[in-house]
Amino acid sequence: MLIRTIALLAITVAAAWGTEPEVLKLSGDLEGVHDPVIIKQKDTYYVFCTGGGRGGTGGIIPIRTSKDLIHWTNAGMALPGIPEWGKREIPGAREAWAPDISYFKGKYHLYYALSTFGSRNSAIGLATNPTLDAADPKYSWTDEGMVLRSVQDKDDWNAIDPNLVVENADTVWLNWGSFWSGIKMRRLDPDTGKPSDKYPTLYSLCSRPRREPINGSVEAPFLVRHDDWWYLFVSYDFCCRGVKSTYNVVVGRARQITGPYLDKDGKSLAEGGGTLVIAATTPNWRGPGHQAVLQEPGQDYLVFHAYHGTTGHSYLQISTMLWENGWPRVGALP
Repeated sequence: MLIRTIALLAITVAAAWGTEPEVLKLSGDLEGVHDPVIIKQKDTYYVFCTGGGRGGTGGIIPIRTSKDLIHWTNAGMALPGIPEWGKREIPGAREAWAPDISYFKGKYHLYYALSTFGSRNSAIGLATNPTLDAADPKYSWTDEGMVLRSVQDKDDWNAIDPNLVVENADTVWLNWGSFWSGIKMRRLDPDTGKPSDKYPTLYSLCSRPRREPINGSVEAPFLVRHDDWWYLFVSYDFCCRGVKSTYNVVVGRARQITGPYLDKDGKSLAEGGGTLVIAATTPNWRGPGHQAVLQEPGQDYLVFHAYHGTTGHSYLQISTMLWENGWPRVGALP
């Protein structure tokens, strides 16, 4: 009876999502989601994204919530505004970019970037919270200050697009980067969630030629472990151009979290390699990218934004993800 029940459950799940990966048909508050990241607490999924801080919106880092991954509801802003340290460090910043959410050491860690378009004068900040449930009396974001800073005339990398990776209870890493010399990573102090002099090594994970027409276009790193491999997902080419956006997602894998990350053909991502995960294939949606991966028991998902083919507005997108011969495969945008 137990075997039959398990078999029926497997059939039910397969029927719900299909045996082929597919981009899910979402509903609700999807428009305006840009650079999404996702996490689940208890029975609720939370998506954090770029935005806020403009036009008296009363906060930064918009939140969407869902019980089923399909219907999404606007749940306000995560933070009340750009913190004072951020205003001092990056006075031109008007909103927070590319948040990243993770849970370790008993609290949620929300990393985010402050910058201006096309500049290396950027900073990554951190806020923590014991819960994501705004109805919980313990819900309160604590500003943990600046994590990383890049300086326009000093650093050849850009402190935006943070992604936190928990390797184990004592080993956590932050990877980040956009354009210029590409994606970087450092080990953090797990107690502070910030870099430490104990771990000074700066690792380079991915970069592309800086000549035309590529112009070094790589950003939005996201690292996950699957089986015995680490997988680095990144976005190539150009976002933020509406219907003219050319964003696409590629991946490489490595045995060690520090790399080297190679694509299916054995080319290193540090030399511009990358196996395609998703790109626009019809005029309906353009520039899918700035991806995150949600790993659930029995099913993984790719979460990303794409630009509407007519309006150019960004929308939340989610695809189921299968693993075939050690490589991820997702659905195609309609």
